[in-house]
Amino acid sequence: MPHQKTVASPILPGATLGVMGGGQLGRMFIHAAQSMGYTTAVLDPDANSPAGLVSHHHVQTDYLDADGLKELAQLCQAVTTEFENVPAQSLMALSKSCPVAPSAAAVAVAQDRRVEKARLAEIGKASGVVPVPYALIEKDMHVSLVDTIYLPGILKSATQGYDGKGQIKVTTKAQLAIAWAQLGKVPCVLELMVPLHEEFSVVLARGEDGRIVHFAPQRNVHINGILAATYAHESDLKPSDVKELVDAAKAIANSIKYVGVLCVEFFLLIDGSLVVNEIAPRPYNSGHYTLDACDVSQFELQVRALCRVPLPQPHQHSPAIMLNLLGDLWFKTNPNAAQTPPWEKVLALPGTHLHLYGKSEAKPGRKMGHLTITGSSLEAVQTTTQQAAKILGIDKY
Repeated sequence: MPHQKTVASPILPGATLGVMGGGQLGRMFIHAAQSMGYTTAVLDPDANSPAGLVSHHHVQTDYLDADGLKELAQLCQAVTTEFENVPAQSLMALSKSCPVAPSAAAVAVAQDRRVEKARLAEIGKASGVVPVPYALIEKDMHVSLVDTIYLPGILKSATQGYDGKGQIKVTTKAQLAIAWAQLGKVPCVLELMVPLHEEFSVVLARGEDGRIVHFAPQRNVHINGILAATYAHESDLKPSDVKELVDAAKAIANSIKYVGVLCVEFFLLIDGSLVVNEIAPRPYNSGHYTLDACDVSQFELQVRALCRVPLPQPHQHSPAIMLNLLGDLWFKTNPNAAQTPPWEKVLALPGTHLHLYGKSEAKPGRKMGHLTITGSSLEAVQTTTQQAAKILGIDKY
């Protein structure tokens, strides 16, 4: 008789789900889990973390604290993570006591750009979508010996970089040497600056059984390395490009045996070719529109994948544009004192959905929330987006 794989039992509502990290992604996961009937727990060192403030339990401790990890494992029937920089060893320790998804091994791929680039390049040999050309900068000699074909480029720290942090543009070897020193001579990746036309992302969910569901590719606009807007509607992408993006994202998820919600970022170059930029082992900023424009959000899919319950193929019922709300908006009228933006004027517009993250203090560059605009037509959404941006003083999106 052929061997049959044992499928683990589903984790049903009433159980307690844990999340490593107390930021806005954890908060939205908590909301989704609670709406489905689950009890929740958050591990985060911040007493006022956005997720910790709304969870049933808050284990306030460092991510590497053995006692805190033990307490979380005792509380929960399963644990996930809300950002990729949660130490992989902590996820590994938790997995000895309860199910953890995504796995420590999968998250570890995204924690080091050197590992990530190598893995994406290997997977890309089959899918045809490879990373941009890059070189490793790990020693002083690498700076002097690096081939100039990688210039102009972007020097990125191999670990701990996000939202444009740990990244410096360079055009010459002299600038590369200065940037290398500015980053503390930590291991880095030097990426060739490619002729970029547009940026896209694919958000998918993969279950323990290998089933994958996905949202349509979204077009993203970044300003200073931070996502400014996501356009989630029919675009100029050719059907063949859509299929190539989705197939490449699925290949990545399958290759690392990913379980949970995964975002894969891609670049569409001026010559029409596609390259993969990076992966995020969690729900992603560009997928926030799914809360208002789809029948199943990325956060509900995160809950479902973690709990081994069926993953439905999402359906987008409305075109949508999402605007990131940074702390800069609170200082539009007075650069020296934060003032609440005119939400009442924004919310008077049709199809506006405001999501604020419960952060105690607005700071320039800090993600405070997002605004999703939906409507019956793309034209209506575009018109409302222009009106909302003008009210809030958002110049670029």
